[in-house]
Amino acid sequence: MARIAVIGAGMGAMASAARLAVAGHRVVVYERAATYGGAVGRFERDGFSFDLGPGLLPLPAVYRDLFVKTGKEPLEACVELVQVDPSAHHVFADGTEVAVPNASRAGVVAALDEALGAGSGGRWGDFLVRAREAWDRTRRPLLEEPLWPNWSVLADREPYPAVPHRRLLRTRRATTLAEVGAWELRDPRLTALLESHALAYGLDPRVTPASAAVLPYLEHAFGAWYVRGGIRELARAVHERCVARRVEFVFGAEVTGIVEKDGRAAGVELADGTVADADFVVAGVAPAVLDRLTPGTAVRGEGEVPPQRGASSRLTVLLALRGARPPGAAHRTVVHAADRDDELDRLFGAHPGLPDAPTVTVLRPDDPASAPGPEHEALTLTVTVPAGLEVSEPDVERVLEVAGRALPGLRDRLLWHEVRTPLDIARATGADGGAVPAPALAASDGRLLHASNVTRLPGLFAAGGWAHPGGGLPHAGMSGALVAGLIVEGPEFRGSQ
Repeated sequence: MARIAVIGAGMGAMASAARLAVAGHRVVVYERAATYGGAVGRFERDGFSFDLGPGLLPLPAVYRDLFVKTGKEPLEACVELVQVDPSAHHVFADGTEVAVPNASRAGVVAALDEALGAGSGGRWGDFLVRAREAWDRTRRPLLEEPLWPNWSVLADREPYPAVPHRRLLRTRRATTLAEVGAWELRDPRLTALLESHALAYGLDPRVTPASAAVLPYLEHAFGAWYVRGGIRELARAVHERCVARRVEFVFGAEVTGIVEKDGRAAGVELADGTVADADFVVAGVAPAVLDRLTPGTAVRGEGEVPPQRGASSRLTVLLALRGARPPGAAHRTVVHAADRDDELDRLFGAHPGLPDAPTVTVLRPDDPASAPGPEHEALTLTVTVPAGLEVSEPDVERVLEVAGRALPGLRDRLLWHEVRTPLDIARATGADGGAVPAPALAASDGRLLHASNVTRLPGLFAAGGWAHPGGGLPHAGMSGALVAGLIVEGPEFRGSQ
């Protein structure tokens, strides 16, 4: 039995802790905050309850596997999963609206044809077929296996089978998501639908590789799911599974250093000077935090995928509303930017800032637990913003104005609002500027790959959204599975079967 110290109680770290405990190891989790979950937080006031992190769960199979492998009770015995339908209601810049059915290709094609015109659904359906091919080519190396030592193969090859595009005297294939939209979808509204999946992860579609087609495909193929009571309930269930497997949690315990002995990780040092010995250390922290914990030690080297240092962040506005949730209201509404080019320039250009009318995602769960009674409603507005952005009240007013395009009378119903900024995320996670990691993607010279779960310091492993396979709830959960496999089985571990 090995002694394992886990730094942080985020979803990836807890997933690794539960799996390692089941394998017979003594696992202690050190978390500087007062609770578990990391970015999967909760805000409560006056009987209203809001998720502070992700609001929906794609690919629930990752957590189903975690619960199957760590105990007798399946995931559905610990939380109630609800498939969201429609997957999203989209409001485009020209006022066109469409409700996209969940996990139904025929339904999506019919809905798009009716809302956007004949042929629109067919082009989107054909795109999904190509996106599936990209998913099939990258699913194992980018989700289910440790990062390949020859990771440059993933960086060099574009897995998305783009359609040849004849332009003047040249034939070209789309290499970016923006080109997929322009050349294959050929409708600014379909392009907005496509690009919204990248934008939700803080990715600029103009430079994001075409392989990002897997992001909408992931949701289309496996559905979008809500956890009754909020995604925070998923974090609770994972924490309880850890406790049931005898994982020890020490909250309010800030790790200030990783102890090294005989050239390997040998424990952690806490802010109060306490040293906890360990045979292995799992770090579920952002790259900047790991740097501070290992001063003078090169945990990453040349020829490896470097940790991602730059990413976008999120602005979240929590709204407490008077009045009942309208019957049939969509769980998720995406209100697209009025000026796509201006939005991308403001988010990713030389002078980053909040666009005048950004893309706003509205979450309004049909969940009695989210409000004090049926005569009230809880809404969450989310906007992708540059990391480190200092948010002003006029910024919040602009977000409310955009949301009002899809929610008439919103301001008249508003009781109060709370704002969570990139600086709040930075304080909670330690990520520079409150950056939020995106899932690993192939091509683009490896720019969107994440650093390996194995480090150059023997005995030190990395889990969570800032390590392979990247950000998002499914990917963070898989990072825990990969770390556990590498510790239990050693370097020969090749991934889940």
